[in-house]
Amino acid sequence: MKMISNFFIPVIVLIVIIHGVKKKINVYDSFIDGAKESFDMILNMFPAVLAMVFGVNIFINSGIVDSIFTFLKPIFILIDVPLQILPVAVMRPLSGSFGLALLNDMYAQYGPDSLISIMASVIQGSSDTTLYILTLYFGTIGIKKIKYALWVGLLCDLIAVIVSIITVNLFFG
Repeated sequence: MKMISNFFIPVIVLIVIIHGVKKKINVYDSFIDGAKESFDMILNMFPAVLAMVFGVNIFINSGIVDSIFTFLKPIFILIDVPLQILPVAVMRPLSGSFGLALLNDMYAQYGPDSLISIMASVIQGSSDTTLYILTLYFGTIGIKKIKYALWVGLLCDLIAVIVSIITVNLFFG
């Protein structure tokens, strides 16, 4: 299996090159043109990414996260859900990499087969980085009025957390 995965990308590149040659396309020049176009795209994306990183840092360092945890703690205790999954559930819509770092910490602390780690893994896999998507993708293509995209995205993330908790408790609890 490892041998297949090591050769997968080179084989795909080779297939693209062979297809380009068959179609009489100058593959090298096409690649260079695409690389040149990517610089413009990077320049368009940079302000949105910078704004998102800035906003996430303000959100994390402002203490709002602690307030959210304080607000949600009694609810989680009432419905008998581990409090340790709260950071993943709250931070996943903000930053996928921060969510993965929290998940990695859970694996180290509780083990990958613990109920807490499984629940956090399912939350990580079933929810999305809503604010990242809105900032980067909408910002890059110039959409200024997001209408209901934020609320729908966050609602979907909330539903993903709820369904993850229920599903993991049904199958592993």
